[in-house]
Amino acid sequence: MSAREVWGLLQPRIPRLLLAVLFGTLALGSALALATVAAWLITRAWQMPPVLELTVAVVAVRALGISRGVFSYCERLAIHDTALRAAGNTRVGLYRKLVEVPAETALRLHSGDLVARVGAAVDDLADVLVRAVLPMCVAAVLSTAAVAIIAPISAGAALILAACLVGSGVIAPYLAGRAAVATEALAARHHSARDTATLLALEHAAELRVAGRLDQVIAESEREHRELGQAQDRAAIPAASAGAISTAAVGISVLGAVIAGIMISGHTSPTSLAILMLVPLSAFEATAALPGAAAQLVRSRIAAQRLADLTTPAPSTRRRPGTEPVRLTPGDRLAVLGPSGCGKTTTLMAIAADHPENPLTAAFFAEDAHLFDTTVRDNLLVGRGDATDDQLTAALHDVGLGDWLAGLPDGLTTMLRGGAAAVSAGQRRRLLLARALISDFPILLLDEPTEHLDAADSDRLLVELLTPGSLIAADRTVVVATHHLPAGLDCRTIRLGSDRGPAR
Repeated sequence: MSAREVWGLLQPRIPRLLLAVLFGTLALGSALALATVAAWLITRAWQMPPVLELTVAVVAVRALGISRGVFSYCERLAIHDTALRAAGNTRVGLYRKLVEVPAETALRLHSGDLVARVGAAVDDLADVLVRAVLPMCVAAVLSTAAVAIIAPISAGAALILAACLVGSGVIAPYLAGRAAVATEALAARHHSARDTATLLALEHAAELRVAGRLDQVIAESEREHRELGQAQDRAAIPAASAGAISTAAVGISVLGAVIAGIMISGHTSPTSLAILMLVPLSAFEATAALPGAAAQLVRSRIAAQRLADLTTPAPSTRRRPGTEPVRLTPGDRLAVLGPSGCGKTTTLMAIAADHPENPLTAAFFAEDAHLFDTTVRDNLLVGRGDATDDQLTAALHDVGLGDWLAGLPDGLTTMLRGGAAAVSAGQRRRLLLARALISDFPILLLDEPTEHLDAADSDRLLVELLTPGSLIAADRTVVVATHHLPAGLDCRTIRLGSDRGPAR
């Protein structure tokens, strides 16, 4: 992703960003001016002039000390406002792109990877404004000002200072950035793998425990977390090296100033010599943040690429075998049958794509759709916002949750604390199915609606879903992706994977 594309994705508020740069420059400029005035005040006081000659300088020192804190606070307000708004713009733009691209583009990623990209990757991208753009702009202004202050006193000292500032502000960040590329990419990969393993354990703990794999998944999450920590430690090594280079540059510039001061001491005032010695110490305060800025540029570039990959269609756009276009007519019942990983979800998305004439025609209900940390009623109203309580209650009874609803302390107003964590895997699947039943879309695409249910209930619901006029009105079209079909059920079927056979 190019710099222009990144900038277009962030859409930062330029006036507010320039205001942050101004405040940052004034904050560090106050430090630079404080060093200059303090050097003059110390040497002039040593000469014991009349006290009134020092009054203005004393007041200036106090004012500069206070103004630095004030300007730093204003800088933080301005830049964080800019960055937070940019992160919001990025997420909105990302969601809009996800709506425009084919659904299988996002569905090819695990939910843990999606969370990592939309969450941490966007934050890393927005941090480029706070930790890279702002420090670089401020350092450029302050470095030029420091050299300009020293040059009238000693051209040699100014050249040494300029060379050391280039080393601290250009070479050290360049080396830190190059060294951080590989390690930051490794850290990003482990971060995604850790999130994927953690979400897998959280979302499917009950099933994994029954299968005897929960301990293995938790161990995998812990291993990925350890490897992430190790990768981050390795990423810190070049930053430490860059810090050492910056420290060495400060020492060299001060030593150069001392030598230059000795050489010109015979024809230069003591106040000028003091300024020559102290100003370089403040000049490097701006460049000290640049190695970290270079590392942030690397992280932000990786984050930008991960976000770009999120909305970039896969290289091959050919559909899997068995996902050829399927034309539906009102009232059709279609079963997409096959084992996990054979392309059932892709087939549902292909069917949805084949009905583009009206975006409100078909509704896809995913097997891992979200349950919100709110009431039972609100979770069901996601399917249809104007549904009545009677309709919601009837839908819950239809999917086998009547007894569960009767046992809730507050009925439909009962809070599902933690969303999916408040119910079992089977109850979650029934709630998602009830959400689909109350919707009013002409075409329903149901992905594994009876997974995690016992065999008897699963067969009953599949028969009712695929029988016109049973659970769903006969004039509505229903497509169900499932691992199995009850014996004796007669409906049109697409078989995928090892079970693939001719559609009928």
